[in-house]
Amino acid sequence: MIRRLDLPDGGGAEAGDARLSAPSALRNRDLIAAELVRLAPPRGRALEIASGTGEHVVVFAAAMPGLDWQPTDPDAARRASIAAWAQDAGLPNILPPRPLDAARPGWSDEHGPADLIVLVNLLHLISTPEAATVLTEAAAALAPAGIFALYGPFLRDGTATSEGDAAFDASLRAQDPAIGYKDVIWTCAQLVAAGLSHVETVAMPANNLLLIFERRAAT
Repeated sequence: MIRRLDLPDGGGAEAGDARLSAPSALRNRDLIAAELVRLAPPRGRALEIASGTGEHVVVFAAAMPGLDWQPTDPDAARRASIAAWAQDAGLPNILPPRPLDAARPGWSDEHGPADLIVLVNLLHLISTPEAATVLTEAAAALAPAGIFALYGPFLRDGTATSEGDAAFDASLRAQDPAIGYKDVIWTCAQLVAAGLSHVETVAMPANNLLLIFERRAAT
């Protein structure tokens, strides 16, 4: 079961507002969206894993209107937040959020195939076995010629790339020794072993990476 430690700041300003907000989502969503517009298929079904507050999917859906966006999250409060942000955005291409624990084996049978799968800032918050399941199931849920976009902080050759990253990784492991940053080579190897092809690695602000993989269509 995914245990999320990146709790948002809180709800909306008005009583009864289900919207939650995460500062990290507000910082990175426009930058991620700009890269996805360049790399994503123009139409089809997009699946967002661990959608969190919902602040990402409203920007993604607005930037890529040809895709029907399916947000997911295992937490009921977060799904309520996603629904509230989607209602506020008024976009017809955001579907109602669905419950999904992406660390549970077998979920790809229920949630695929998807032409685009997006995962933002999750792997460092879960254990290595859970991360392996997330990656394997995401690969299985991807349609032929589909794109998997994975964003977050990563170790390079087992080492954090800045003092800030090293401190954050250490703080995560202090909360739970099973979690923490995953190495980018390990992450890529998991996806290649699951049948995907590496397309591009995009360097993002704050030492984060956007990893792009594709399931090659049969010829």
